[in-house]
Amino acid sequence: MKILKQSKENLNQLEEDGITKNRLFILALQHMFAMFGSTVLVPALTGLNPAVALFTSGLGTLIFHLITKGKVPAYLGSSFAFIAPIIAAQEQFGRDGAMLGIITAGLVYIVMSAVIRMLGTGFFRKLLPPVVVGPVIITIGLGLAPTAKNMASENLLVAAVTLAIAVGVSVFAKGIVKVIPILLGIIGGYAFAAFSGLVDFTPVMEASWFAFPKFALPAVEGNLKAISLIAPIALVTMVEHLGDVVAIGSTVKKDFVNEPGLHRTLLGDGVATLAAGLFGGPPNTTYGENVGVLALTKVYNPMIIQLTAVIVILTSFIQKVGVLIRTIPTAVMGGIVFLLFGMIASIGLRTLVENNVDLSKNRNLVIVSVTLVVGISNLTLSFAGLEFGGMGLAAIVGIVMNLILPEIEKETEAEELAEELEVNSELRYEAN
Repeated sequence: MKILKQSKENLNQLEEDGITKNRLFILALQHMFAMFGSTVLVPALTGLNPAVALFTSGLGTLIFHLITKGKVPAYLGSSFAFIAPIIAAQEQFGRDGAMLGIITAGLVYIVMSAVIRMLGTGFFRKLLPPVVVGPVIITIGLGLAPTAKNMASENLLVAAVTLAIAVGVSVFAKGIVKVIPILLGIIGGYAFAAFSGLVDFTPVMEASWFAFPKFALPAVEGNLKAISLIAPIALVTMVEHLGDVVAIGSTVKKDFVNEPGLHRTLLGDGVATLAAGLFGGPPNTTYGENVGVLALTKVYNPMIIQLTAVIVILTSFIQKVGVLIRTIPTAVMGGIVFLLFGMIASIGLRTLVENNVDLSKNRNLVIVSVTLVVGISNLTLSFAGLEFGGMGLAAIVGIVMNLILPEIEKETEAEELAEELEVNSELRYEAN
């Protein structure tokens, strides 16, 4: 009933915002293009089926929205954090072993969701104040900078044209055109690449119109050891999940950690990942690319994301459409992610500014500085068989520093003396 009530509210909001059915479809299509490159890239790197990955990302997104009562405008796509362990699990235990590990990772999320529901989110707020959350969000965007560079390097001219179109539309366009810069950037970049002879349409002509994704349920026997390779990664990605939820909340100016609650967002992510493993797809996670689209368009209605999920599911069955989208050159997506990943980093900066984090205080300056360097440097740390790195390790370092560094208004005797001298100087000036 709650999801139906929220859906009605979302529909009413669409009407108030003047978003027609045609405009709704275009906005959803833009979100689909934003997530497509990364979602298909993960199965391409791990040897899984791209059509299944599309299907499970759309299904996982709908599951997430159902569990979170349709309140969080998040899209779930293939998680990059699991690429290395999935490859390792398949090499040692085959594809079935990898799928069992993914299913178990989803179960880890579900268990942690129950724990958070019992204990509440108060301790999370204490662990993750703005001075920690801000730089962690920045590392989400800047940590992806090498990926953007590698994608754009395929053809810098195509990437530059794509980026220029998206930026130009975002800054100078008006009306409906202004809120679809990503989609128009991709279309313009794709047309330029095709004109330059960089697009091969042969696979599209050879593909059939309709084809079922190759779903495959995993076999349990003999593959249980693979669980230890994949499932523990969920402990790391939970920190990333929290960062994404906070980033989305900062973008739309709502506290999703409180309502619908972190336990619900974790549960949604966990059930979506479990379902992905059952169908033969990679684990799901909230997508930074789509957070960037939200920040850029300033259109936050969850109904748009839900429609995106439906379109993606349908696309997984239409082979020609899927093949056509896969003909988009990597450089085109490279130009787009230059903008999207930068937008994510900007959200982190805004978090620091809007929460008045005082960087003149040494304590805050140290936390922000170290967190940024740890996250951006791709430093990794192995502990108890787990490997922490990137944004996950940056979040852990920020949390620990926030707990152990004391909060004192006057951090040193020198500062106390300087302030006293300043006050005395002002008094003498007034007396004269």
